[in-house]
Amino acid sequence: MSNATPGSGPLTSNPLTRAVLEIDEYASGLGWDQPARLFALVDTARLRTEEPGLAAQLGLDEGGEEIASLTPIEQDELPSGAPLDEFLATIAWPDAVTGCALTVERQMLPPSAESSVPEGLDDAALAKWVADHPDRQEVRMTVAVLRDGARESALRLREKDSPTEVLTGAGLVPGLADALAATFATD
Repeated sequence: MSNATPGSGPLTSNPLTRAVLEIDEYASGLGWDQPARLFALVDTARLRTEEPGLAAQLGLDEGGEEIASLTPIEQDELPSGAPLDEFLATIAWPDAVTGCALTVERQMLPPSAESSVPEGLDDAALAKWVADHPDRQEVRMTVAVLRDGARESALRLREKDSPTEVLTGAGLVPGLADALAATFATD
């Protein structure tokens, strides 16, 4: 496991937004064309108290972070070939996990292109059509949810790959946020 390391990105007082931007910065440092990455979000103060060895391994054994901060802990690599929604449906987090986040790269089209999508395409054909579209843009999405329902997202376009060009907001990727929130659902 590794944790995303803080850097010089935008400052915010919201712990979830800080965690999303920290993960976005970490993913940015790895470059583009990366696999999806899943993170557990844990309360930093609780981690220091209950798992001091892990906190030390992650460099969190020193004070200095606010009590209300979240620590992203990268999980094992996601299985290749499995659809993301099917994989997320298999996850159940332990109680110590306050939230989770996922960073994933996708291609997207501007809203103006929606009317020109050919009808009847299966997923593979649609993905190829989008990949071949001249107006497509590559985007890295980092989406996080907490057990209490809070959500946050960060979007970074490949063509504007800069910490000052990251768009944040709770409702930017609602489908992915719903899938992540379902990992905390109880029967």
